[in-house]
Amino acid sequence: MSFDPVFTFGTVIAAALIGLGVSNAMDRSPPRLRMSVAMAELVALTPGSFEHSQPGEFLRKNHPVPAPKAQETIVTPLQIMKYQVTASDYDRCVSDGACKPAESTIVGNVPATGVSFLDAQDYANWLSAKTGETWRLPTDAEWAYAAGERFRADIEGGAGDPSDPARRWLTQYRNEAALGRKPDPEPRSIGAFGANSKGVADIAGNVWEWTATCYVHATMSSDGALIAGSIANCGVHVVEGFHRTYMSNFIRDGKSGGCAVGTPPDNLGFRLVHERGGFLQAALRRLGLT
Repeated sequence: MSFDPVFTFGTVIAAALIGLGVSNAMDRSPPRLRMSVAMAELVALTPGSFEHSQPGEFLRKNHPVPAPKAQETIVTPLQIMKYQVTASDYDRCVSDGACKPAESTIVGNVPATGVSFLDAQDYANWLSAKTGETWRLPTDAEWAYAAGERFRADIEGGAGDPSDPARRWLTQYRNEAALGRKPDPEPRSIGAFGANSKGVADIAGNVWEWTATCYVHATMSSDGALIAGSIANCGVHVVEGFHRTYMSNFIRDGKSGGCAVGTPPDNLGFRLVHERGGFLQAALRRLGLT
């Protein structure tokens, strides 16, 4: 059985149910199956390769240089949430005592915001245990692949000048200002920022998203062609949104600080990746389609 390269998870299941004439099949399915459908609409992306600006801080001869680019490959099909985890979904985890309340008073069908990397990890662990499936934060490369044309890497300031370090900071500021981003602190209903060419919604809106990728300090070779050595700081993680930045794991409000690069994020939220071989395969087997 084959599928289009990009499709929504809910569409596959709905079409299968209609084709079999089983309008109440979901009501008879196990609680874990029902919960998985209710809490996430997924987009499935086919494997592929792309050139990707690497995350982290890169030094050459002890001063900053632009991030190198590398060929990244998504080896297996990637299933990622079409929308960010909503406040309503996150509140279910809070009600179960597995997540701390978010630092946001907004409820309902809007992205969960006011959450740290640690909160996002707690939610992923809770959802995995609740559904019997594997849910996790995407890596920086996976997020960029899903973001497609909406991905924007770090705000670069060019090579640093040891005699005038402020010049690079000013260049970063000017480059970010040229993007025309305006403060937009109020989270909006899911879907408000539309979908990209891959069908993933609200990418690079006003909610930045936590990833599983640690902040890296790397030293480039003398010719700038290779990474000679690197140290990962997993107390800080990559955050993706209007542009890439980095935040300490415990930060819930990007405007409060925490190693942000450029203007702080308006909001911090997240979406998850679903490991293949979980709910989709089980649902199709139940419907006799595999």
